[in-house]
Amino acid sequence: MNVLFFLIPISLLLGGVGLVAFLYTVRSNQYDDPEGDANRILSGQYDDKPRS
Repeated sequence: MNVLFFLIPISLLLGGVGLVAFLYTVRSNQYDDPEGDANRILSGQYDDKPRS
């Protein structure tokens, strides 16, 4: 039971660090990609079909 007194705060701390890291990446616009897959799928420039 004494181990829980160490594991619970450590797990909460690691979860908080992960949440802060995720919020940092969202706020720094690392997930914004205006020229990404949404536009690339409509373009004929990128053709993944093998040539026969």
